[in-house]
Amino acid sequence: MVAFSYKLKKWILYTVVAIIGLSFGSLDRCLAETTQIGVFNEALVLLLEKNFSKKSVAIEKLAESGDARSERILEALLSGDLFYLKKNKTLVYAHREGSAYAIREVLTDEDLGIEKKRKLKKIAINNNLRAQLKDVLARMGLTHADAGIRLAAVNKMLDTLTPEIDELLTDRLETETDPDVKEALMTALSIAVLRGGPETNTSDRLDVLQQLTGNLQPAVRNELTQLMEKETDADLRKAASAILDGIEMRIAIFEFFETLFFGLSLGSVLVLAAIGLAITFGVIGVINMAHGELIMLGAYTTYVFQQMMPDAIGMALLLSIPAAFAVSGLAGILIERTIIRFLYGRPLETLLATFGLSLILQQAVRSIFSPLNRSVTTPDWMSGAIQLNPVLSLTTNRVVILIFSFLVFAGLSLLLKKSSIGLQVRAVSQNRPMARAMGVRAARVDALTFGLGSGIAGIAGVALSQLTNVGPNLGQAYIVDSFMVVVFGGVGNLWGTLIGGLSLGVTNKFLEPWTGAVLAKILILVIIILFIQKRPQGLFPQKGRAAG
Repeated sequence: MVAFSYKLKKWILYTVVAIIGLSFGSLDRCLAETTQIGVFNEALVLLLEKNFSKKSVAIEKLAESGDARSERILEALLSGDLFYLKKNKTLVYAHREGSAYAIREVLTDEDLGIEKKRKLKKIAINNNLRAQLKDVLARMGLTHADAGIRLAAVNKMLDTLTPEIDELLTDRLETETDPDVKEALMTALSIAVLRGGPETNTSDRLDVLQQLTGNLQPAVRNELTQLMEKETDADLRKAASAILDGIEMRIAIFEFFETLFFGLSLGSVLVLAAIGLAITFGVIGVINMAHGELIMLGAYTTYVFQQMMPDAIGMALLLSIPAAFAVSGLAGILIERTIIRFLYGRPLETLLATFGLSLILQQAVRSIFSPLNRSVTTPDWMSGAIQLNPVLSLTTNRVVILIFSFLVFAGLSLLLKKSSIGLQVRAVSQNRPMARAMGVRAARVDALTFGLGSGIAGIAGVALSQLTNVGPNLGQAYIVDSFMVVVFGGVGNLWGTLIGGLSLGVTNKFLEPWTGAVLAKILILVIIILFIQKRPQGLFPQKGRAAG
């Protein structure tokens, strides 16, 4: 019993000591946070002073405070957007709007509306303070916890290097751990050595030039170009010229890949727009001139969903994919049941009827949504670009659409090859009388096929809404290109549609820099006409019974 009492007292003692330790730790953190808040508030008070020396102290205190708001305040002060209200000395960010200013409170970022100029006072700075601000912002960027921000800070300094910044970069290089930031710091210091002029040792400059071999930073190219123009040393000029030629060659390679990417992106859009047409044209032989308007319906479905869910743009976009498929697919089935089924075997009448229907759908959309274009918001996860290097970036929305088009193609291929409805579609397309004799309801298959092709057109409209404005004439821009893709690839052949669409997209993008956008389309049309004369059935002609 005595032993147990002793252990209990010992455990209580340890617990009390631990609680006291934690309390002192919390107290230390609270004191540190209070000190930071005090420094931050003291700096804001000093900014209101007229004395430039006190403002200089305020700038340093803001940098030392560790407050997340400090960087934005200093940037606003440097750009001339930091003001205070004369009536109560409240610091605000102010942006000119006409003759007045739109203002936001500095501490809370609260929108304070519009104020007239006479009610505001700008926080004035001089050239010395501007230099100090640039130096402080550089230090804050270089010591930021996020490596991406540190990298951006170094790249931002490449064109504005000074001896003070060079010293700062040298100190940072000793402690930097991120390899990308480290490489950027070495690039900046190399440029600083090249700018050293004749007083810098020639061998050192030659060594630095070798370190810049293959560097794609624009500042490096500019520095090498200026070095070739101004340098008197022949060896330096020769070395700079060789390195610049190598960099230009690398840039040309990356520009090729960038053009290829944009061509594949355009081709993926053409594939999405044409793949539904390939199904209906290949299976039931209908030239549907209203196919573009079915694409338009899918785009407007996306717009409607975003209006219904303004606070969940990404979810609205995802939900609009099945919704657009359903809307355009049901519209396609209705068109087939009410118009197309009575015109089978009469291609001219079918073409005229669907062309008239396209005009009706366009006017209906104008009456419901107005003739003005509607903007569809791109969600955050599709915005921006993927920066692979300083000269090559891929826009995220086009990467997503490229992947999306391949997924749609794969899903459609599986549906047609592995499902019972796909088997029936292939049977009807290859030999309609035999399929009917085997019990396949050809009329039902025709309706479902037309609905499937129309639904895919609706999905294409969802993708197009992320690349362009949504309007009544959206589909007209793609109907001709869709027919070209189908004819070029081979009627009714999905692989032909994929390869044909991607080929036309890539060819178009490589021709545009040489001929212009309009002439490039004309040349592609001429190429297709010449190709069809040699191969009337396209790249992948149907074989066997389907060829008949």
